[in-house]
Amino acid sequence: MLKIKTFLLASLLSAMSLTAVSAAELKVGYVDTQRIFRDAPAAQRAAKKLETEFSRRDQELQRMAKQLQGLQESLEKNAVTMAESERRAKEKEFGDLSREFQRRQREFREDLNLRQNEENAAVIEKANRAIKQIAESDKFDLILQDVVWVSPRLDITERVIKALSDGK
Repeated sequence: MLKIKTFLLASLLSAMSLTAVSAAELKVGYVDTQRIFRDAPAAQRAAKKLETEFSRRDQELQRMAKQLQGLQESLEKNAVTMAESERRAKEKEFGDLSREFQRRQREFREDLNLRQNEENAAVIEKANRAIKQIAESDKFDLILQDVVWVSPRLDITERVIKALSDGK
């Protein structure tokens, strides 16, 4: 029994030393994609582009929201003193405007999400090209994205952001 334990221990130590040798030869890097989306000039340009593209519609939605709020306040404040027909007309106007607002808001969110996905895909494509160039030039064996924890010495995110800045 003692010989089996000794043999297993020796085998385990041998396997661990082989793994350590292999790991020492493996060159690994890490890229923080959230940081790229936050800090890379290409991502910042995409965000500004979307903001410009959707600002008019956003302002229109805000205007409609204020109009709805005003109608609701007017109804709550004056409902008891209004004639029945006037109250019904105001409630119908409020309901119609509310449905229109919800429809436009839903369309706005869908269009914005679609465009964000398009712009994000373009940024990721550029980042992946930069990562591949860095990997090839520095002879990385493996580059990881989005891990639970990584040693800062493996982080090449800054180099990718710089490559994206240089490439514009």
